[in-house]
Amino acid sequence: MSRRLTLRPLRIAVLTGVAAGALLVPATAAFATDPTPTPGATDSTPADKEALAKKKAEDARTLKEDEARKAAEAQKAGGKDYPRGGVAAGEAPAQDDNTGTLIGSATGALLLAGAGTYVLRRRTTARREG
Repeated sequence: MSRRLTLRPLRIAVLTGVAAGALLVPATAAFATDPTPTPGATDSTPADKEALAKKKAEDARTLKEDEARKAAEAQKAGGKDYPRGGVAAGEAPAQDDNTGTLIGSATGALLLAGAGTYVLRRRTTARREG
């Protein structure tokens, strides 16, 4: 048996593995998303924490003032206050759980593995029959 014939199944297996890995990479994104924040590289000092708290408080105050001003302008403009759509109209917010990505990647990997197995069996049978 020549060396080339013995390396062919190995080469096909490696290529199939690489293709399966390329299909499974998007599925890792479904597991990689974690809503909990990771700690920063540097710990902030108490002075930094106080400055951050003051900035957040000021941002919240200005946001409330802006909302109050917009509400007053809307009342002056008249008309009824109808919801504009989305969550204000009672629609539930969408959930982002990446299940479709995971299912699609798994299905693609299984199809690729099945096709690779079929090709290998067909080549082996053809080689035996001559």
